[in-house]
Order: sequence, then C-alpha cells, then structure tokens
Amino acid sequence: MPMRCRPGSALALLGVAALYGWLLRPWHMTWGATADEAGGRLPGDELLPDADIVSTRAVEIDAPPWAVWPWLVQMGPGRGGAYTYDWIERRLGIDIRNVDRVVPELQHLQVGDEIPMPGYAMRVERLDRESAMVIRSTTGGWVWAFVLRPVGERTRLVSRNRIDRGAWGARDWIGYPLMEPGSWIMERKMLRTIRERAEALAREDAEIRG
Repeated sequence: MPMRCRPGSALALLGVAALYGWLLRPWHMTWGATADEAGGRLPGDELLPDADIVSTRAVEIDAPPWAVWPWLVQMGPGRGGAYTYDWIERRLGIDIRNVDRVVPELQHLQVGDEIPMPGYAMRVERLDRESAMVIRSTTGGWVWAFVLRPVGERTRLVSRNRIDRGAWGARDWIGYPLMEPGSWIMERKMLRTIRERAEALAREDAEIRG
C-alpha cells in the first residue's frame, strides 16, 4: 500500500519549515555577527554582487590579527585542515586532517593559488595580510571571505559566504536544505577553533617575550 501523508503530519512539517524560515535561519545565518557586520560590505562582495544566499558569521578573539592570520592561510584539504569536525568532512569524501600548530611551509599562500576540493577548487582571489582573505570556487558560484578587524588588542574574525544558485546542479538543489544548517554547525566549530588557537598562540608569544 502506498504511504499516505496525514493532514496532521503535513501541518507539522509546514510548521517546522515556517519556524526555521522565520526564527532559526536568520539567527544562524548571522551567528555572532553584529548588525553592521551582517549588513555592511566586506572584501569579496564585489566578486559576486548578486548572490542569492549570503551568510555572515563572526567571533571575537582575545588576540591581535597577527595571531589569527596563520591559521587562515594554511587552511584546506591536504594543508592545515578546516578546524571543524574532521570525521564528518572525511565522511563527505574530503581528506581533512586538522593541525593544531602553525606550519611554516604552509604560510606562503598567494593570490591565484588553488585549494583543491572534491569536484572543484577554491582559488585565492584576494590576500591582504592580517586583514582579508577571499577565495572563490572555480565553478564561480561561491565566494568565501575571511575578514580581520582589530578592536583594541582583540580581533573580530568575520566569515562571509556568498552563493549563486545559478551555478547549482541537481544534487546541490536536493542537498541544500540539509547543507545550510549543517554549514552553520561546521563553520561555528571552525571559528571557535581558530579563536582558541589564536589566543593560545598570542599567550605563548607573550610568555616568550616575558
């Protein structure tokens, strides 16, 4: 017998979808960001000005930008990792191994370099030392910017994703309802891990300096 959707179940699903769209989605798409950060322009916006989907997430780090920057430029599969849940990344077919130290040989990233990903790569489009790193997918449909804003002796690390759905294939459309909240979980972990490691690096430097 074919399964039939009961009216109560359908209403419950609609209720969950409405709750997500009205309350949860606006919250996690701007998690940690101030109103100015979420609504303002950031480096990399010009690369995909008519993005269909934009998220802006941020953390405040008790360390200067120099202690944050090394963790950003060594990111990527086969490099320093993504500072997320690497076991989840590997289940998705991405060979991620997160490192917990600054790797000197990975500190020489340049504009034009490509970071391989399954099925495409992320090309470095902008690299302003200790200020902004912007990468774009070779499919052209995704721009990811990391911006460092000093606040006294602290740093605001702002992460912005801009996505053009016009570059999507069928698999992207099918998977996005799960990918969107999933990306928040992974990105939150990434930002928090970078914060922890940058603060530890700054403390180590202060101890060495005495």
